[in-house]
Amino acid sequence: MKRTLILAYGIFAYLAFLCAILYMIGFVNGVIVPKNIDSGIQEPLIEALLVDAALVLLFGGSHSVMARPAFKKQLTRFVPHSAERSTFVLVTSLVLATLYWQWRPINTLVWNCAPPGDWLLFGISMLGWVNVFWSTLLIDHFDLFGLRQVWLNYRGLEYSAQPFVVRGLYKFIRHPLMLGFLIAFWFTPTMTLGHLLFAITMTVYMRVGVFFEERDLAEALGDKYLVYKDQTSMIFPGWRLSKK
Repeated sequence: MKRTLILAYGIFAYLAFLCAILYMIGFVNGVIVPKNIDSGIQEPLIEALLVDAALVLLFGGSHSVMARPAFKKQLTRFVPHSAERSTFVLVTSLVLATLYWQWRPINTLVWNCAPPGDWLLFGISMLGWVNVFWSTLLIDHFDLFGLRQVWLNYRGLEYSAQPFVVRGLYKFIRHPLMLGFLIAFWFTPTMTLGHLLFAITMTVYMRVGVFFEERDLAEALGDKYLVYKDQTSMIFPGWRLSKK
């Protein structure tokens, strides 16, 4: 019974995150979803800036802290090891939902691209989202989002980390997932001040998050990762400045 409940919990957490990340596409690009980055009641500029910055800080802070090995160790005192990743995924989904809900639009225009440039920028942004999902498949999508852990537990098998394998885009850059997000956030036909704030703060968060992630990977994988890090650019292919 316990294994079944953990499996159901993991599936629920995965579906919640799938909804959250799909909503983010509409939220950032201003399509389909009922509330996007430029819609909602206008607030005074300073209030909107503070609230929006605090929302990104909440997301970045919770995401970074929960990803650290020390926090994971403490978390597994309260939740089963097999459900630890699913808990991380579920909390991330809830924080993202809060960000979408409470985001204050700031509709001062920074740029507004006319046709056909608007369609070109929109298309590039969509390619960024495709790259986000493709990158997760290259590093085991189901392990990344906790499904593999709960499935192995359901079958009574012990979890083992996936081996470090470099494939696809990871042969050229260490963080194609982050590159996908950067493309998705920045290539927009209409850039408002609110969208610009989101893009800047999320870019800063990703750069800080990558620093801590790579430190953890170096500790976990040792020389194998250090050699890979030395030979491969961080985010932009061939850009040596992004290697460090």
